[in-house]
Amino acid sequence: MKEKIEDLKRKLEQAKLGGGEKRIERQHSKKKLTARERISYLLDEGSFEEMGALVTHRATDFGMQDEMYYGDGVVTGYGTINGRPVCIFAQDFTVFGGALSETHAEKICKVMDMAVRTGTPMIGLNDSGGARIQEGVSSLGGYADIFHRNVSASGVIPQISAIMGPCAGGAVYSPAMTDFTMMVEDSSYMFVTGPNVVKTVTNESVTAEELGGAKTHASKSGVAHFTALNDVDCLEQLKTLLSYLPQNNTAPPEKLPFQPGTEYREELMEIIPEHPNQPYDMHQVINGVIDKDSFFEVHKDFAPNIIVGFARLGGRSIGIVANQPMHLAGVLDVNSSLKAARFTRFCDCFNIPLLVLVDVPGFLPGTDQEWNGIIVHGAKLLYALSEATVPKVTVITRKAYGGAYDVMNSKHIGADLNFAWPSAEIAVMGAKGASEIIFKKEIKAAEDAEAKLAEKEKEYAEKFANPYKAARRGFIDEVIEPRETRRKLLKGFSMLEAKKVVLPQRKHGNIPL
Repeated sequence: MKEKIEDLKRKLEQAKLGGGEKRIERQHSKKKLTARERISYLLDEGSFEEMGALVTHRATDFGMQDEMYYGDGVVTGYGTINGRPVCIFAQDFTVFGGALSETHAEKICKVMDMAVRTGTPMIGLNDSGGARIQEGVSSLGGYADIFHRNVSASGVIPQISAIMGPCAGGAVYSPAMTDFTMMVEDSSYMFVTGPNVVKTVTNESVTAEELGGAKTHASKSGVAHFTALNDVDCLEQLKTLLSYLPQNNTAPPEKLPFQPGTEYREELMEIIPEHPNQPYDMHQVINGVIDKDSFFEVHKDFAPNIIVGFARLGGRSIGIVANQPMHLAGVLDVNSSLKAARFTRFCDCFNIPLLVLVDVPGFLPGTDQEWNGIIVHGAKLLYALSEATVPKVTVITRKAYGGAYDVMNSKHIGADLNFAWPSAEIAVMGAKGASEIIFKKEIKAAEDAEAKLAEKEKEYAEKFANPYKAARRGFIDEVIEPRETRRKLLKGFSMLEAKKVVLPQRKHGNIPL
């Protein structure tokens, strides 16, 4: 028995070395951690239990039988993060460049199945050159097996992908179907076809970083929700993100201890400018209502005219969707609608209440928007907020014009509580545009057209550019002083904690994709 135990120890030690010391050194020279180092840093000390450490590939073509590595390029298992169970896989770039084989895929599928059965978050640390070409269709089939499980787990357990190296070809579709994707600047990239193929097909010259680097996907495509400076920063962000999420779709997010105090926030009284067209930073409003330093922004660099992210309110985890007047006056466009709709649906999947802060002048006009489908993309946000059954509270800080008023969690689409500040302007459009249409003949006939327009603009504003007409109709539950907002939200979300909605029986809705 002693010899057998020694043999087992040798095999396990060999597995821990992955592709060997030289390849580990090469990984470190690129300022990247190895798969095992990433797991060790992310999980609580001593909590990781590995599965499949002695698995090897089954390929025999192209001399593959002569090159075997225990683990076959991926480390899989389970452990805890801050005491919470998680399932995890980390691709090992030191073994065949992390390329996915049939057995590599089987290991990932096995741990994904365990995550779903146990209602445990699934974390994937991706660092792979793609499908292992020596195995042909077997590796491609392995990817499809993973994709199928991503879909089955969607809305059941949180799925988080960290791209910590290359991720190309079919490999990109698994992270794309998970809930959040993180990328490391200057060392990770994602694309369906690489720079060489792009050059051949379209004659465009582009680097891997320009085509699919972290900054590109964070700001242009929206594929990456978060970017990190290095591996450690990425793993720290992953820990923070997980702290706002529940274990699964049947559990509430963890509520942190909260000590009630003076809940009036005087700083909120000074945020809205006197002139209605002057911008301000909606982050000031967010920070004025949430628990101190608790905002964790998602998709920070993509579609900045809308803000989404997690925060805490009285210790509760909430999701925030907020127009940002600092960018494009906070209008809704194709990208901002997609960004907010996706975030809304995630929060609804996982029992995270929604706070919607509104200052929206409407949808962005123009041929570019219309030809790129603003109608159907705007409808996605409308659909997502209408469909959501979690507690939903709206605060209108200033403008709420036209169809965008309806879309931004209005009472009409199922919001539970709707508040407005006295500075709120709830109307079909701005006073100037409305006056130019309604009083067109009077203005044209006047001796001083500009003076007449100003007079009519003031008349319209007094009548409609305020929250009181909506309040009289019951579309606004309360018009409140800005300083009262946090107190109202604490009480409102507390009351809504027991909210239950019974939906009509159906397979699923047909969201306008």
